[in-house]
Amino acid sequence: MIIVLMFGSALALFACVMFINQRLARIVGTLIFGILFVGSTALMTLNYSQHFGMKKVTTTTRQTVYSAASPLPIAIYQPVGTSGQENVLIYKTHQNQKNAAHTQANEYTTSKMKFTNRTAPELKTTETRWQFKNSFYKGLFLWSGMNGTLIKRTNVIEYPHTFVKLTPAQAKRLQKRMTNTDNSQIQVQAKSFVTAKVKAAMIKQPNMNAQQIHQISQQAEQEFLAQLIRKN
Repeated sequence: MIIVLMFGSALALFACVMFINQRLARIVGTLIFGILFVGSTALMTLNYSQHFGMKKVTTTTRQTVYSAASPLPIAIYQPVGTSGQENVLIYKTHQNQKNAAHTQANEYTTSKMKFTNRTAPELKTTETRWQFKNSFYKGLFLWSGMNGTLIKRTNVIEYPHTFVKLTPAQAKRLQKRMTNTDNSQIQVQAKSFVTAKVKAAMIKQPNMNAQQIHQISQQAEQEFLAQLIRKN
């Protein structure tokens, strides 16, 4: 609406100055449309520069993610720039996903990883955007392109403590070394490690149900793979 008013008043102001011969009508028209043009231009400028008529709205989403080198418990990141402060996090949204996804790399986004007691990785995204305060301002600044403008975004992937932090180059070298390793021997070692962990847990808590046993088995598998990765 304000864009239409601004251009409409500009055309009307031009028409008043150029085509109205009667002095009084020309003065009145020039004043009215001049005020409208200056006012609408000022409001548009305030909307772009000071976000007039807008408010900050913060939203948070959570999503379960998977290692980009699944089933290996690896937290893959790619450093951005030379400061070492900014990273792009690489992950999968589905276990069988062919091409890995990654967090955004721009001036508005910060991405980091945390290691917690979680059993599976989770991506938490917090975004703050400009939105119009109400329908009046939304209609007034229609087509301005300012609604939903990103102010800042923070991505945090919370990984289990068993995950190992690696760059893509390190993960690639690791996968190559593990491909050349005797898998049958690793499987035997893994089974023995998991069995021992489950037995120890059942001694502490004899009444565990099947779901709890399965969860402990998964954690033990991740722990074994993490130890194997660190050795390599």
